Amino acid sequence: MPDFSYLDWPFFDDAHRTLARDLNAWATTTLPDILDQDKGHSDVAGTCRKLVASLGVGGWLKYTVPSDYGGIYPELDVRSLCIIRETLARHSGLADFAFAMQGLGSGAISNYGSPALKHAYLPAVANGEKIAAFALSEPDAGSDVSAMSTTLEQAGETYIASGQKTWISNGGIADFYTLFARNAGGEGEISAIVVDANTPGFSVAETINVIAPHPLARLTFDKCTIPATNIIGEVGKGMRTALGTLDIFRSTVGAAALGFARRALDEATDRALTRKMFGQTLADMPIAQAQFAEMALDVDASALLVYRSAWTKDVKKTRVTREAAMAKLFATDQSQQVIDKALQMFGALGVSKGVKVEELYREIRALRIYEGASDVQKIVIARQHLNNHRNGKNSNV
Repeated sequence: MPDFSYLDWPFFDDAHRTLARDLNAWATTTLPDILDQDKGHSDVAGTCRKLVASLGVGGWLKYTVPSDYGGIYPELDVRSLCIIRETLARHSGLADFAFAMQGLGSGAISNYGSPALKHAYLPAVANGEKIAAFALSEPDAGSDVSAMSTTLEQAGETYIASGQKTWISNGGIADFYTLFARNAGGEGEISAIVVDANTPGFSVAETINVIAPHPLARLTFDKCTIPATNIIGEVGKGMRTALGTLDIFRSTVGAAALGFARRALDEATDRALTRKMFGQTLADMPIAQAQFAEMALDVDASALLVYRSAWTKDVKKTRVTREAAMAKLFATDQSQQVIDKALQMFGALGVSKGVKVEELYREIRALRIYEGASDVQKIVIARQHLNNHRNGKNSNV
């Protein structure tokens, strides 16, 4: 039974409480038909397309764009995004992925794009008619974005993109990519631009297989000519665009991890209450109870950090670099621990294909890497803490 008690916390409005319950009901009845139909097949890309289409029909993708372009709220509501990711992750990692990439892939357009770009892309994102992707990482530029080498060169009314991107989620199935590249001949500034998948010079160099399968690819831009009107925001301000977008969606990564952890805790609890060992149930054993105490603590602490960050962004309307980094770091790292403990309670069964905790064990690992690895989040948190202390912002006295 899903635990909805956290919805009573003061972070939420009635609309959030309704969203959580309605989405859970939808996911319970709708997702199994899509996932079971494709079980045993290797067409992960096809399954993702079906999930995006279904999320669009269900109206859930409307939360990924502003209301002027088919969305629910005038601005992206981070609490809603977190609730949706947590709920979907509890049901299916792939469903969470399909939703998350619609938001991240189009987020820069929502927040920094021109009205023309917003009209051209966002309504189709909200309806599930266009699939979005976020192209930032490169073979030699992951955590160190300053090492980016893909270039944009202006040529009249166009820009020419040259270079490679890798580890790009939705690579190969996206209809458009939010590309970040360095301005050729400039001071090293980075710009953001929308690249349609059918643009000459763009190609998918290879697909990448990972332990929790989802569409992932290396992309090539070979003198790819893009209209200058596709620039997102100001030329040379792409890092601000990227970081501002991640400021919104980084908290939602923690929410997805929270969803995985809640599901693992539920699975382990059901197992412990029914598993007979040494004349008692596993749940009766003090060592198992100690594990459950730690798991429950980690789940609640993660939820508090995630929804504090989301509430601060929504209500205070301030940057949440520190809060989002804390939420992502703690929730993803501790979710890994919760899932590991849950798997241990299943014994050998826990590492068997087809068992949910085995799936969760594979799903959680990537969350500690993408959108800023755990090690990078520690640097972000430390720098924010030290800067706040120097500037006297750590005290309200």
